[in-house]
Amino acid sequence: MEILVRRLGLAEYLPTFEAMQDFTSRRGPQTPDEIWMLQHPPVYTYGLAGRSEHLPLEPAIPVLKVDRGGQVTYHGPGQLVLYLLLDLKRRNTGVRALVTKMEQAVIRLLENHGVQAESRRDAPGVYAGNAKIASLGLRVKRGCCYHGLSLNVDMDLSPFSMIDPCGYRGLEVTRTKDLGIGESADRLGDELVMILKETL
Repeated sequence: MEILVRRLGLAEYLPTFEAMQDFTSRRGPQTPDEIWMLQHPPVYTYGLAGRSEHLPLEPAIPVLKVDRGGQVTYHGPGQLVLYLLLDLKRRNTGVRALVTKMEQAVIRLLENHGVQAESRRDAPGVYAGNAKIASLGLRVKRGCCYHGLSLNVDMDLSPFSMIDPCGYRGLEVTRTKDLGIGESADRLGDELVMILKETL
């Protein structure tokens, strides 16, 4: 099953979020699956389980509540974002299996560049040592998913210090640049898309 890849560059969060919802509501049994590769201007988002105590008290950065799973996270330039718009029924896979495939794809990408990483059963995402480098969150409607994953590449990490990333107070975050990986978000995105297409 072919997956179309759309490279959207630097895209505002809210219109992109609404476009994912619209795509999912309109798609039919023959609609091809898609992966959207992009970056966002600075924004905090928190999911359906998000709690206000994990958010900054007086944020200088916009805060949006969205319909993915998970708690609060930060998006900004220099972070690779991949949105997976997939028909899970057609692919005969469930959410937990998809999350595992996404995590393993990021781990494989990092291993290709000499960085050891792992997933954690109690806290979805990918970790290099004790620091989180990739976050995941999905929404499923009528057997189809949207949202996806973000990988910190060469971004300002300081906005993470204003929140409890993914609901965990004091959780360290890192980026590929600090782990000796010099490739850009676009280059890593192309590589990660290839791995995901093989995995899916």
